[in-house]
Amino acid sequence: MITGAGRGLGKRLALGFARLGARIALVGRSKAEIDLAHIEIEQAGGNALRIRADVTDPEQLTNAVDRARVTFGSGIDVLICAAGVPGPLHPFLQVPLKAWTETIEINLLGVVHSCRAVLPYMVERRAGKIIVLACDSDAHPKINFSAYTTSKVALVRFVEALAGEVAEHNVQVNCLDPGASYTSLTDEIIRAESRLDAAVVSEAKEVRRTGGASAEIQLQHAAFLASESSNHITGKLIHVNDDWRKLRNSTLRPDALTLRRIK
Repeated sequence: MITGAGRGLGKRLALGFARLGARIALVGRSKAEIDLAHIEIEQAGGNALRIRADVTDPEQLTNAVDRARVTFGSGIDVLICAAGVPGPLHPFLQVPLKAWTETIEINLLGVVHSCRAVLPYMVERRAGKIIVLACDSDAHPKINFSAYTTSKVALVRFVEALAGEVAEHNVQVNCLDPGASYTSLTDEIIRAESRLDAAVVSEAKEVRRTGGASAEIQLQHAAFLASESSNHITGKLIHVNDDWRKLRNSTLRPDALTLRRIK
């Protein structure tokens, strides 16, 4: 199951995992977007299910999991939380509080609701993988990104805490930082150029020009975290620049690859 599967990184990973043979439950708010992702997967010979749901509504996510279980005849083996919004790119004191808190509801509580919906079945089966996209969570603070960066750093701490609670049930929960990728956030940063640091805007323009991090490398990292080869890794923040092949055979220190501190 992939939330935010209709566009951006969620769609990119949905197409990639479908190509690897996974059955995909596409979860998203936009019917048009998940319909298009479904068509692309089916035309490529994959197997996908469209589920329109809002991650801020826990009941909708519970229903989404139930529908996927009935359709596929099994539980959710892997949950990828990719739903997210940039939030208001304005000074904190100039942002309507509702817009600020909505970002937290989608980016942070959306993941909480998603995990709450799938975990009972994973715990019951004593198997499961949860991968949470946590972009920019270990980067230097950016001016006028307070809602976005707060939500993303909070996600890492949530994953670290949750991973410890479900480890005894053979469920692994990790964050994946996919690196700079061309998404709707890239365009929003460029449109807000006058309010943001020049370096941030320059990086966004370069990502728009090049496409950013390789989709294939992002998929390799996600596929590794979704496989049994990563059963020894949980509660970690894996970056797309980390060598996942080395992680496959390494025993990590308890404090390794947790929320990275800026020195």
